[in-house]
Amino acid sequence: MRIGLDVMGGDFAPKATILGAILAQKELADDDKIVLFGNKDIITKEILKNGASVDCFEIINAEDVIDMHDKPIKAFTHKPNSSLALGFSYLKDKKIDTFASAGNTGAMLIGTMYSVGVLEGILRPCLAALLPKEKGGVTVLVDVGVNPDAKPENIYQFALLGSIYAKYALGIDNPKVGLLNIGEEEEKGNVQSQATIQLMKGSKDFNFLGNSEPIEIFKDNFDIIVCDGFVGNLIMKHTEAFARTMLKGGMINDFIKRCNYEIYGGLPLLGANGVVIIGHGVSNERAIKTMILQSKTIYDSKINEHIGKVLKSTL
Repeated sequence: MRIGLDVMGGDFAPKATILGAILAQKELADDDKIVLFGNKDIITKEILKNGASVDCFEIINAEDVIDMHDKPIKAFTHKPNSSLALGFSYLKDKKIDTFASAGNTGAMLIGTMYSVGVLEGILRPCLAALLPKEKGGVTVLVDVGVNPDAKPENIYQFALLGSIYAKYALGIDNPKVGLLNIGEEEEKGNVQSQATIQLMKGSKDFNFLGNSEPIEIFKDNFDIIVCDGFVGNLIMKHTEAFARTMLKGGMINDFIKRCNYEIYGGLPLLGANGVVIIGHGVSNERAIKTMILQSKTIYDSKINEHIGKVLKSTL
C-alpha cells in the first residue's frame, strides 16, 4: 500500500516528520511505500543526514506550506502547491491509500471536504481519540475537535461510527456506548444532552448503556463515550496536561505512561471517504512513526467499507 505523509505539517516539522517516516519505514513490509509531500530538497537532505536511503521513499515536491495560523479555507484554496493540498489531491485520485498530517486540523477537515468528501449518509465526520483504561485497553472518545457545536443527531451518528471503529479497527465485540454527561441519571445535563439521550436510548444501531460521567472514560463500563467536539477536545487536552504534570513530578505508573499521545499517533477522521489521519500538532518522531503505522492498520481494517455497509442498512 501507499501511505501519504504531510512532511511540512506539525510544530516540529519537517525534522520530526522525516525522522518518524524513517522509523516507520523500517517496520513496514517491502510492498508498503511511504509517499512524502513537502520540499524535496529539504526532505532529501534530512533523509541522507540520518543515514537512510532516499530510494526507500517517494517524494512529491510541494513548495507551499500551510501553517497553524492560516485560515483553513483560504489556505487550502490559495496554496494549491502545499504539501497538504497535494496530499489530498493524490488521495482523491487514489495515487495513495491513506493521508496523514500533524498540521492544521481545520485545513485537514477542509481538505477532506474539498477532495474526497464524506461517505454517503454521513452528516458530519468526527475525530476519534483513544484514552487508556485503568485496567488495560482503551476507551474511544468521539468527537474530540471537529464538531464543537454538534446537534443531537450528529452525536447519535458519532456513536454509530465509534462503534464500527471499535469493532473492526480495535477488535472490540459489541462495544458499549455511553453519552458523556454530568451524571448517570437520564434527566441530567443541558438541553443538548437531554435531547441526545432520547434519540439514543433503545437504539438498535449500537449498544447504548446510558449516560457516562467523565470518570468512566478511564474505567471498564464503556468502550465508546460520545460528546460534541468542544467538550471532547477539552477532555483530551486536560488528560494530556494532567499526565504531563504527573510525569514532571516523578509520579509515574503504567496508566500515566499510557496517557502519552505518542503511543496512539494520530486520530482517524471517521466518515471521510478515504483514510485520513490527523496527528497532534506537537508530534515528535515517535508519534509520527505511530501515526504512519496506524494509517496502515486502519486501512487494513477496511473501516470505510464497514461504515458504508452499516449506513446503507440504517438509512
